[in-house]
Amino acid sequence: MSVDVQTSPPAPSAAPAGRGTWSLSWHGLRTVTVLELRQRVRSTRWKTALVVWFLVVGLITLLTTGAFAILSGDGMADEPFGGIVYSIVVGFVLFLGLLVAPTLSSGAINGDRNAGTLATLQVTLLTPAEIVLGKLAAAWIAALAFLVASIPFLAWALAGGGVSWLALLTTVLMLAVVLGVVCAIGLGFSALVGKTSGSAVLTYLTIGGLTAVLPIVFGLLVPVTTSTEEVRVWDVEPGYTWEETTAPECEWQTHEADVWHSERTWWLLAPNPFVVVADAQPLGGDPETLADDGNMLALLQYGVRYARTGDNGEQDWCSYMVGSGTDSPVEPVVVTDQLVWPWGLGFDLLLGAGGVVVAVNRLRVPTTHLPQGTRVA
Repeated sequence: MSVDVQTSPPAPSAAPAGRGTWSLSWHGLRTVTVLELRQRVRSTRWKTALVVWFLVVGLITLLTTGAFAILSGDGMADEPFGGIVYSIVVGFVLFLGLLVAPTLSSGAINGDRNAGTLATLQVTLLTPAEIVLGKLAAAWIAALAFLVASIPFLAWALAGGGVSWLALLTTVLMLAVVLGVVCAIGLGFSALVGKTSGSAVLTYLTIGGLTAVLPIVFGLLVPVTTSTEEVRVWDVEPGYTWEETTAPECEWQTHEADVWHSERTWWLLAPNPFVVVADAQPLGGDPETLADDGNMLALLQYGVRYARTGDNGEQDWCSYMVGSGTDSPVEPVVVTDQLVWPWGLGFDLLLGAGGVVVAVNRLRVPTTHLPQGTRVA
């Protein structure tokens, strides 16, 4: 007498024995990255967006260059226009990058989950870390394609003078890092939210908070960080009346004046992507002088470094009234050594790393809890 014993097939394992959630291999990363990139290459929307990007950045560069060429012909602009054109193009490329990068990663996970293809990856030998980092690499490479399309226009500013190759290299590097951070943030929201539209909105809100909300908060805190204090003032001699024919003498005095302690709140500006890119530029000159020449990157760099330095406790109330011939003993605030970008970039990298950690934890198998209505396969 024989008895047939039926055994259930073993459940598929999400990772081979000995490999954990954060285990990585080159083969796994390459597999996910190639799969994602093939889907993007087949997408006509991505190709169309890349062509439109190239045309728009080229148009902005052409219009900016043409405007300064006209001003130079009229004798209104004798300085090299390269620095101004360069700063305008860099700002515009970063602005467009912050608009495009979230769309490349904010639907990478929930989009596959809604289509029923994410579970196929999860039951393979791929680990959650390989899936997430592979998708991040694909989104970052796609974002870098837009950046590469902008390099010819950034290099064009070199012909106008006022820009060094080192500045161009630094710009491209910082733009690449910022785009990678944005992709990582979008990937985290993609794993956290069920709908692609919701993750895209949250990503845009996060980027908007860094670029707009924090600077607004910085401005609103000016009255709070301003106090009336006794400061040294280079002022007109006491008792002088402006009806006299002789010029007044200036001397040091002590007065009560409003002092803005921007050094207490400068860190609110540091995470701003525009501040990170601008402050990292080796501008090859004094930021204040370059800012006076119209270089917007130098203007932003000087502003944030001045905010971090704060007031030096001395004010000049006399020189501008007596005339330019009077030398002011008030020492100018030194801002060249007060770097802001390392702090801002560090904060942004922490945000990006947080997005990756959230995404990896959400892809663990088996999953103990799924939101209601989440599609598994």
